Amino acid sequence: MFDLISMLRIGWPCDRFDHGGSSRAREDLLMKALTYRNTKTNNRIWSEQVHETHPRGFAYVTNTHFVHLYGWDAGFWTLHPRMAIVQEIEGELRDWVEREFGAQEVSETSLDVGATVSAVWRPGLYFDDHFLQAIGNSEKEFSSAGQALRLLLERLDELLLYIEPSQGGLASYGHKSRELLILACTEVENQWRRLLTLANYRNAVGRHLTTTDYVKLAPKLYLREFQFTLKPYDMPEPFCPFSNWDNANPTRSIQWYDAYNKTKHDREEQFSQASLTNCLFAVTANLALFCSRFGPFMLLNESGRLSSLVNQHFKIELTGCDVRDFYVPKIKVPENLRGIRIFDAARNFDVWDTNPLIV
Repeated sequence: MFDLISMLRIGWPCDRFDHGGSSRAREDLLMKALTYRNTKTNNRIWSEQVHETHPRGFAYVTNTHFVHLYGWDAGFWTLHPRMAIVQEIEGELRDWVEREFGAQEVSETSLDVGATVSAVWRPGLYFDDHFLQAIGNSEKEFSSAGQALRLLLERLDELLLYIEPSQGGLASYGHKSRELLILACTEVENQWRRLLTLANYRNAVGRHLTTTDYVKLAPKLYLREFQFTLKPYDMPEPFCPFSNWDNANPTRSIQWYDAYNKTKHDREEQFSQASLTNCLFAVTANLALFCSRFGPFMLLNESGRLSSLVNQHFKIELTGCDVRDFYVPKIKVPENLRGIRIFDAARNFDVWDTNPLIV
């Protein structure tokens, strides 16, 4: 048996393999994975009850082995990259996960193992060096989007020096808040248009697009899952900027965006729409769009000003996830591994297969 905490601290040694892999290795995983809830821990492997801390499971079959990955069911619902369990194929995959992990609520993933969708982050994609290859982002796009987001967060940071986000303060408004709301919503529109362009949506370039078009991005980017809590303050509830976005009423169903339209075109009568509340929703909408495209880890874990501002002000998490839509990494398992054992998946990911974003 092994001590889980020690293993996670130092990593688990295993052989490295050529990144390209053999042609056989690249062909063997064109299939869906099973996803399920773990209800027991195999004590031959772990000295702790891993299913309690990592209740999600994902499993599939290579040419030679069953592969199981542990995951969380909170926060960013991460698939743990160093907690694969592998065993030679014997019987059926579903029987194996039920026997070894007490799998319940078993279903099949939407995408094949090792597959992603261009410009869309999902749990399962974890390492910084995978993001560019896996979902087709470029360093230039990441840097440009980060600069725009940093500007918004700096404006918000300044605003919060003067307005306390208390019950009364949230309703306050002024020229500075109106300026921030317009800037934040303009950037949201810019991101919406960019994503529809990437998806080759009805020749989006040069067309006049509206929220009737943009709302179609919500399910494709999983925008309704993103939830933000303003850290330093006792807020009554978190901000979920896209939770109510609805096809039937694509502008008014996101109240902060409707407020932006009103105060932009009629400041005299609609000045109060530029409230601190609507600014917070608009800024978190930008955070959601950034995370949905580039993932949250590069945003939160870098050493620069952008990460500092995000970590200072917000806790970010996913809620209401459908685990069937997660990305399950394709892992290169050596054919000579015997018995049931821990395997360092993080050091043996195969290349990702990127599908186009279709809206």
